[in-house]
Amino acid sequence: MENLRKRTYYLFFLFVLLTSTDGTPDRDRITALLGQPPVTFSQFSGYVTVNEQHGRALFYWLTEATMDSATKPLVLWLNGVANILFLESPAGVGFSYTNTSSDLKDSGDKRTAQDALIFLIRWMSRFPQYKHRDFYISGESYAGHYVPQLAKKIHDHNNASSKPFINLKGIMVGNGVTDNHYDSIGTVTYWWSHSMISDTSYQSILSHCNFTLTENPSSCDHAINYAVNHEFGKIDQYSIYTPSCTNSARVLRLKKTLLRRRVYGYDPCTENYSEKYYNRPDVQKAMHANSTGIPYKWTACSDVLLKNWKDSEFSMLPTYKELIAAGLRIWVFSGDTDSVVPVTATRFSLNHLNLPVKTRWYPWYTNGQVGGWTEVYQGLTFATVRGAGHEVPLFQPNRAFHLFRSFLAGKELPKS
Repeated sequence: MENLRKRTYYLFFLFVLLTSTDGTPDRDRITALLGQPPVTFSQFSGYVTVNEQHGRALFYWLTEATMDSATKPLVLWLNGVANILFLESPAGVGFSYTNTSSDLKDSGDKRTAQDALIFLIRWMSRFPQYKHRDFYISGESYAGHYVPQLAKKIHDHNNASSKPFINLKGIMVGNGVTDNHYDSIGTVTYWWSHSMISDTSYQSILSHCNFTLTENPSSCDHAINYAVNHEFGKIDQYSIYTPSCTNSARVLRLKKTLLRRRVYGYDPCTENYSEKYYNRPDVQKAMHANSTGIPYKWTACSDVLLKNWKDSEFSMLPTYKELIAAGLRIWVFSGDTDSVVPVTATRFSLNHLNLPVKTRWYPWYTNGQVGGWTEVYQGLTFATVRGAGHEVPLFQPNRAFHLFRSFLAGKELPKS
């Protein structure tokens, strides 16, 4: 049963920025959290059932904004600057659970998107004041699949509904898996251009790996394994210029990054602290977690769902085209020190959308310093964040804040 509660390697958090708490159920209110200093905002957490027959429920954690909350839009961040809701998805990760063990063997993109849609519909029934609010979705890493897939689900649901209430306005994706072929080529190029691998390995990988729908030959596996095991060194591939956690076992899994395009989350030693904290009974009780009463362990790293993932779209580019045609605001950003889903991978993928350029490439600024670079296309904005790793807000919170604020405002990033 422990595996029912284990976490996939990457934390698929949904961050939701909300406005007020009128009508919020008191049963979900958090009155105090161990170690948290006094706060002036309200917090709520609990479960939303997404499938009664299988006993599948998703866990969320809402923190409200401290100022001007009534003026804030609703933003779902799949993986803040206002009220924040963390939703652990799919079922089987974190505190989210299923009572049907077979759910862990047939999970995938399609069911995850469907469950997320059901969650939103039922969550807004619990918080009806957020219906019809301007709504945005954002996330990072494998949310490169989850965000556009959920956006399409919502768009299709709204079109089929006589009274739609999820007012989707746009999406934002950071360091996200986009297209297996172009992402893979871009990743190897990043490794080589940042001196992580030799010329020999670079040429060997490109010559032996096809990165298509078909399986790569064993010679491809050998070329990638050699580069990872013998040339990378002991660095954090999710942030190549910062110290790595010396007791992390994640490097053993990095060999599979290109062989199986599943993206893992950033893993400094803070993950260890998180596991200890969320496994405290008093913390779980305060957060209304583990409501089933079945003992289990919250863990940040698990391959349970990863090994049994049944469907993963090869490319999200067709979905992006649909969402662009629907008129949604779409921003894509990349922390430029991430080598797992690097900026080169994202640029290679987006380039094949063949979008007309509205505003040519330029540096954008925060506090008088270059925050990154950006280019605005017809229907999509791309931006880099200088000095940020795989999870941009973790490494460059101020630059991430300016990026996010510009996205919500629908304004181009500042040129000075």
